[in-house]
Amino acid sequence: MPDARPRPLADVRVLAVEQYGAGPFGTVHLAELGADVIKIEDVRSGGDVGRAVPPYQAGTDSLFFEAFNHDKRSVALDLTNRSGRAVFEDLVRVSDAVYSNLRGDVPEKLRLRYADLAHVKPQIVCVSLSGFGMTGPRRAEPAYDYIVQGLAGWQSLTGEPAGPPTKSGLSLVDYSGGLVAALALLAAVHAARRDGIGCDCDTALFDTAMSMLTYVAAWALAPDGAYEPERLPFSAHPSIVPFQNFRTADGWIVVVCAKEKFWQRLVDVLGIEDVRDDARFAGFAARRANRDLVVSTLQDVLATKPTQHWVGALTAAGIPCGPINDVRAALADPQTAARGLVAETEHPAFGAARWIASPVRVGESPAQHRRAPQLGEHTEPVLRELLGYDAARITALRAAGAFGAAS
Repeated sequence: MPDARPRPLADVRVLAVEQYGAGPFGTVHLAELGADVIKIEDVRSGGDVGRAVPPYQAGTDSLFFEAFNHDKRSVALDLTNRSGRAVFEDLVRVSDAVYSNLRGDVPEKLRLRYADLAHVKPQIVCVSLSGFGMTGPRRAEPAYDYIVQGLAGWQSLTGEPAGPPTKSGLSLVDYSGGLVAALALLAAVHAARRDGIGCDCDTALFDTAMSMLTYVAAWALAPDGAYEPERLPFSAHPSIVPFQNFRTADGWIVVVCAKEKFWQRLVDVLGIEDVRDDARFAGFAARRANRDLVVSTLQDVLATKPTQHWVGALTAAGIPCGPINDVRAALADPQTAARGLVAETEHPAFGAARWIASPVRVGESPAQHRRAPQLGEHTEPVLRELLGYDAARITALRAAGAFGAAS
């Protein structure tokens, strides 16, 4: 039975000075959980730069923007204008967090840190997601996912050994950074409600990418200095064999033997029982030491039949595996539909706008989605609803340039 309670974050309000990918990706999950995420956009610059991203772009909206900003509201404000700043501070008084993804030195310039807003509301949480954080020699440098994947060593580990350094096909640093910032925000709001005092959350794409080196970094930091991180053929795992992509007769399959029992089952399914008594195949260490031999032995067999044959046979034997889908095949996978992962709203320019719903599930109630907001669409409704501004005051603010341009 659907949960009749409000959405989990229905009592959380976030002012998001955000744009493009990393920042909006973090807050869209909060919005899907019920938070009131209010995008603060500067109409002078056309608002969030994601609004202009092709190929599906119309007016001040795009499907790129929709993917990151559905279920949010948009308020047009010029934070450098005195009247605009006053409105912003009024919104701070009725909000839980100010969230930004700007260059590391910009929160100080725009006065978005806790030190700048504590006098307005002592409980306010100020989250900054920047490329390199608000401290350190790179704090004032711009950063994008591609750059950080290079700096943090990711590209040196991705791609074929003989090929060039390669980034992930998706902006995983951006997306992971957004989730880190959202997690920091929730923890800080919890603490602020408990203690009555807010704080800064200084999060960074670089920090996020470095943290995700995990065991590779631990091995590289080992006292003996013997481990050298490297790229391996066919996206192979650095220590477990087999744990990689293999060619089939008509495509590719991923095979994972992360436990010895999976290896024993694989031997049976592939009909290579003769390796059972071969010391070069016996155990994780031996297979790693003889990686080329193990992989070539498996590849010779896997190349003889199509992907679906092997997926069926390996799955039936309880061996972790899967086809390497293209994006359309992934979207058409029955599990995608069963999990309700494709969400949809009606859009005035694009008709049915669809995106992948948040994987964060809390309770049983499905989210009721709204399309992404038009630039400044909710300025007047928000100021009336949350701040009690009347028509005369809103008109005066518009004339003073609070919303980005005097009229």
